[in-house]
Amino acid sequence: MSIIDEVKQSFSKGNTLHKLIYLNLGLFLTVQIVRIILFLSNSYDSFNGFLDYLAVPSNLEVLGRRPWTLITYMFLHVDFIHILMNLLWFYWFGTLFIQELGEKKLLSTYLLGGLTGGILYVIFYNIFPVFEPVRSSSVALGASASVMAIVVATATYQPERRMHLVFIGPVKIIYIAVVMFILTSMVDFSVNTGGKIAHIGGALMGFLFARYFKRGKDISKGFDRMMDRIATWFKPGKEKLKVTYKRSSDDIEYNKQKAEEQKEIDEILDKISKAGYDSLSAREKELLFKMRKK
Repeated sequence: MSIIDEVKQSFSKGNTLHKLIYLNLGLFLTVQIVRIILFLSNSYDSFNGFLDYLAVPSNLEVLGRRPWTLITYMFLHVDFIHILMNLLWFYWFGTLFIQELGEKKLLSTYLLGGLTGGILYVIFYNIFPVFEPVRSSSVALGASASVMAIVVATATYQPERRMHLVFIGPVKIIYIAVVMFILTSMVDFSVNTGGKIAHIGGALMGFLFARYFKRGKDISKGFDRMMDRIATWFKPGKEKLKVTYKRSSDDIEYNKQKAEEQKEIDEILDKISKAGYDSLSAREKELLFKMRKK
């Protein structure tokens, strides 16, 4: 099996976290290849023009011609340290996020965090006069807003959970998230201001999502339905299915399955009585919700 085949297999079998990481790495590699080609062809001055078609601009007129940049910018990196730090934080907190909230919500929070960060960046740069000198040429790029949304959402949903830090030991993730937010979004605001504004937008989205989700309200539900609808556009047409009905031939197996389901429900109810509804994982909440509808 070739390396390309192994990457394809890993991508198809990986979870949402792995696929998002692969997309970031794939675009980063593409950018580096284009960078080398332009340098060797003595056309390196065109590199920034190439990036402009992927990074989100603060100029409203340009954004109107390139609306896709609100999506592509959140996967775009040029510097190795930039993508390394973003993906490390994404992997650490994304793993915890999936354990509590599931893969589908990881994708929603990543995209919504990136969109909120990009939109807030554009709004600030077109409202405040301090940005007027650079408004026509400024662009934002990177997954930082999306990653910040994942970090803040995870910490908001399970603030007492701990992460083991080298040389320090176990630390509550809420403290890690707060420190990360302050250092990357508030300190020295005059440097990389556009990026810091996008961080704030992503953090706000992550906080609101987790806060409402803990209360039983999913503010990303409409976005999920839209993404599901878009996903069907890229699926090949399916042949008509022939539906047949078959009576179960093994009542013992059926009864055994129902007993296992009831046992799991009893365990969930016991967990609620001891630690409250918020202690349930996303899968447990979903199972409880389905059983209530039966």
